[in-house]
Amino acid sequence: MTTGPLSTPPSEARNRPENPWWVDAVIYQVYPRSFADADGDGMGDLAGVMQQLPYLEQLGVDAIWLSPFYVSPQRDGGYDVADYRDVDPLFGTLEDAEALLEAAHGAGLRVIVDLVPNHTSSAHPWFTEALAADPATEAGRAARDRYMFRPGQGPGGAQPPNNWQSTFGGPAWTRTVDPHGTPGDWYLHLFDSSQPDLNWDNPGVRDEFEDILRFWLDRGVDGFRVDVAHGLVKAEGLPDHGIRPGMITDSGEDVSGHAEENPGDHAHPVPYHDQEGVHAVYRDWNQVLAEYSHEPVMVAEAWVSPLERLFRYVRPGEMHQAFNFTFLLAGWDAVRLSDAITVSLEEAGKVGAPNTWVLSNHDTVRHASRFGLSDPTRYPNGLGAEDEQPDEALGWRRARAAAMIELGLPGSAYLYQGDELGLPEHTTLDDSLRQDPTFVRTAGAEKGRDGCRVPMPWHAEAPGFGFTLGTDEGYDAGPAAGTATAPWLPQPESFGAYAADRQVDVEGSTFELYRELLGVRGELDLGTGAFAWSGLHSPELGVLAFTVTTGGGQHGHDLDSGERVPEQVVLVLANLGETAVDVPEDDAAAIFSHHEALQDGQLMPDSAAWFLKR
Repeated sequence: MTTGPLSTPPSEARNRPENPWWVDAVIYQVYPRSFADADGDGMGDLAGVMQQLPYLEQLGVDAIWLSPFYVSPQRDGGYDVADYRDVDPLFGTLEDAEALLEAAHGAGLRVIVDLVPNHTSSAHPWFTEALAADPATEAGRAARDRYMFRPGQGPGGAQPPNNWQSTFGGPAWTRTVDPHGTPGDWYLHLFDSSQPDLNWDNPGVRDEFEDILRFWLDRGVDGFRVDVAHGLVKAEGLPDHGIRPGMITDSGEDVSGHAEENPGDHAHPVPYHDQEGVHAVYRDWNQVLAEYSHEPVMVAEAWVSPLERLFRYVRPGEMHQAFNFTFLLAGWDAVRLSDAITVSLEEAGKVGAPNTWVLSNHDTVRHASRFGLSDPTRYPNGLGAEDEQPDEALGWRRARAAAMIELGLPGSAYLYQGDELGLPEHTTLDDSLRQDPTFVRTAGAEKGRDGCRVPMPWHAEAPGFGFTLGTDEGYDAGPAAGTATAPWLPQPESFGAYAADRQVDVEGSTFELYRELLGVRGELDLGTGAFAWSGLHSPELGVLAFTVTTGGGQHGHDLDSGERVPEQVVLVLANLGETAVDVPEDDAAAIFSHHEALQDGQLMPDSAAWFLKR
């Protein structure tokens, strides 16, 4: 709901200094296997992504981030890479990737690709060579030195080299069989046994990945999201550490109460996370990216806490961005969010880096469902039919309000596909269909991430909600005729109400809320604005309130004409409490998170608003 126009003409809003594009970009994560299926085989593909570029243009994002599409056995959804320089036939061809890059750039969208440097697939030629080689020979030792092979402990080396645990559950070591058929050394895998960890002390490994960077940069990619960026280097001697690492939850130390609630996630030091040697790797990579004039970006996925340590990854000369999981883990809680925002801005300021803000991704239960739980700060590793079922309507309201918080903050924002539709988690997926190795390695104790990876709904009335058998014209042309192959994971029946064709150009829909917010954010340059907590800010009462000021001051001039741009102040007000709060009366215009958010001059609970101050 909008009261008056909360925007200014673009010619009056171009007040940003000369910044790289990624400083305030809104980046949309595409999980290719679940975004759009152009060839009708039930699996999303790069051609499907290209078909839906008009949808992303209409939404108003600045860039897309593609999760892995490389050649892979798909034991971990593509994060087990067998060939970093080619496209898996599931998703298309290298020519398809190049065509997608060209089309995206033609549509004004940058493209970031995933890079997985901590480990390869066990099907990677390097690893198959290492297993086949005789470790007693020089050639065999050289092949194995690319990975973390170690002799076992105890009689006959029958025990693992140490007590490290896999992130996915179970031991982090698997024993090999030598070419002669006798039990051999063990290899390290911090994730699944099909994902052997690389040895980043090996110069050949470092040279290989610098060449991989150049391979994709030469083809025009605009940057890399670096998977497990904190995990490449291990402590000398591989000392024991028997606590299973968390996924993302290791980042929550700065969230109020998180360390007390999850002590195992914050047991420091961790000998396989956040070692000093990783920074030398990224300083070298920064130099590679600097060879290219199109301002490629390097983004760290690093489960590191406290935030002071995370922001070491974005010091000058290293990474450009790092995902802020502290903000994600805060949940729907005003005190925790206030703390997360405050510390994030403070630590970013110390190193001169932009912040990033994210609510969901391919590794998390979708926030529209997390926020509908009885404890909306919970961070479960998946949800199943036997678990508490979220309040869908409550989660929907809170997710829309959370979007207004996220997109109002200065810095860069990341959206996960479906956020703009308000998609909830698939919480009743049959266990027999689950593919996440976490589910397998924990014997079903943890449901894992399949529920957030369910294919997108494009057409409410089409089989598979229009995910398969797309058309050349994109989502808005209607489903093509023919027999559709079932999507690789089934969607819940409730997805029909969230389908894109039920939301695009429909007043009051979540898509249109996102589109309006992104338009205003861009026109007013909120991503490069100055942040301040408002006098209305009362997190102990459930109220988040901050202002973002753009224009005026040092950078208040149009970059083309040189004319002065007037100062603009936007107040972001979110009610996370249980009682309504008064809204200011001296504002020129407003956007509200849903049509019932404003009642009798008050902002209702689980709602948010943007106000343009007079």
